[in-house]
Amino acid sequence: MRVRALDAVICCSLAALAGAGAPGVAAATSTSSSGATGAPIETSASGGSAPASPASPTTSSTPAAPAHHAPVTAPTANVAYKGPVYEQTATGQVVPYVSPASAARANKATDSATGGSTVGTVGTTKPDLLVPGHTARIVSGFAAAPMDAPAPVKEILWAGNAIVGLPYIYGGGHASFISPGYDCSGTVSYALHGAELLETPMDSSEFMSWEQTGIGAWVTVFANAEHAYMTVAGVRLDTSSADDPSNLQGPRWRPLRQSNEGYAVRHPLGL
Repeated sequence: MRVRALDAVICCSLAALAGAGAPGVAAATSTSSSGATGAPIETSASGGSAPASPASPTTSSTPAAPAHHAPVTAPTANVAYKGPVYEQTATGQVVPYVSPASAARANKATDSATGGSTVGTVGTTKPDLLVPGHTARIVSGFAAAPMDAPAPVKEILWAGNAIVGLPYIYGGGHASFISPGYDCSGTVSYALHGAELLETPMDSSEFMSWEQTGIGAWVTVFANAEHAYMTVAGVRLDTSSADDPSNLQGPRWRPLRQSNEGYAVRHPLGL
């Protein structure tokens, strides 16, 4: 009787242990079954699902384009240019530029071949010259505006061309923008007025506090109590022949100076 009772206790204990382990067996069976029919579920050490890894932020590998800044100094006075030159006509059309000297030679050859003369004369209007790129060039004494420059920069350059070669006159260009000659600040005033950046002429002292301080992206005015000049897209508009081998006076486009020390440095907003 005691042996039979002991066997009964052992059987009950085994049955209880088997029942307690059933959920684990079921879970294992479920995982195995899931693995047989689809992808297995990843579990963490604590038995839960592993969290998904966060996506790495995407960054652009293309660097931002650097801001354009036209040079305001140059180590030499060499302004020679042999690249293509174009002219913008009154209708806005851009055509290859033919210099007056080349036109005169062509006319002379035509006259010799035909025995006649060409009808018409060369006008006094200065051409609106253009060159490829970001840098202005001096072509036969005139500034050729860079095609990539903003419209106001081109207008400053072309306005400066209109007074190139006029004499230096102290106070010229101050009573009115229209004058038979110009002084230093009158020259700068006239060119800026051509782009509608100045309503009335200013003297050099006034330019010392004009608009924004520092070097401009395209246009920079240098001024002190006695003199003023400007650089536009890499060329200089000045009545002084300093650092210019031509040694000619009056309003002219010239090479950049090696240094601009001793001047207040200003530029128009946005340029």
